[in-house]
Amino acid sequence: MDLTTFKALSFDCYGTLIDWESGIAAVLSPWARSAGLAVSDEELLLEYGRAESAMQASTPGALYPEVLAAAFRRTGEALGADVSDEWAARLGASVPDWPAFPDSAEALARLASRYQLIILSNVHRAGFAGSNRQLHGEFAAIVTAEDVGAYKPAENHFRALDTTLESLGVARSELLHVAQSLFHDHVPAKREGLRSVWINRRHDRPGWGATPEPSGEFSYDLEFGSMGEFADAVDKAF
Repeated sequence: MDLTTFKALSFDCYGTLIDWESGIAAVLSPWARSAGLAVSDEELLLEYGRAESAMQASTPGALYPEVLAAAFRRTGEALGADVSDEWAARLGASVPDWPAFPDSAEALARLASRYQLIILSNVHRAGFAGSNRQLHGEFAAIVTAEDVGAYKPAENHFRALDTTLESLGVARSELLHVAQSLFHDHVPAKREGLRSVWINRRHDRPGWGATPEPSGEFSYDLEFGSMGEFADAVDKAF
């Protein structure tokens, strides 16, 4: 792949740029201890990932804090422990506190000198604004679940992306989609005929974590273990 032929990059944010698993575990883990559950963070994330995906599919118009709270309650039901309104609200309000991966801001700054950057995210506007205070990203467009009334892997984000590309004067063939989640991003990217890069943040850990196992056909053109590695490859190409 010639990385110099692209004009724009579209990014998933949570899992790719923001360490959402650490952010979620920072709430779920103390809840589990308080409930007397002997479960690991990985077990919590796996159960939570199933619950969140189900809630996003069944309530596509709900704002992300509502999805987080409902998925937390569903996780508690699956594990046989109650999730109070206080705990549910704590997770719902936690998005701006989720940490950025250490390489994200610097990599975005380098990539912004080569491409127009676009966000395609399964969160709400206020949540992403809080996260971008850590990322310091300069984005040509930001598309959230709040904007499109649905959650990836539904097609809504990608229809909005088509409109965004037209407004930016970028052809689909000049866009590269960059994401961690095979389920949320690379399955629909293949469905939409988009070329993509897998940022495999879990390359050093087994299992799927908070991201459901992909249930559809997917592909990707390049794989990197971090955003820093991807930015290095772009710099080398140019």
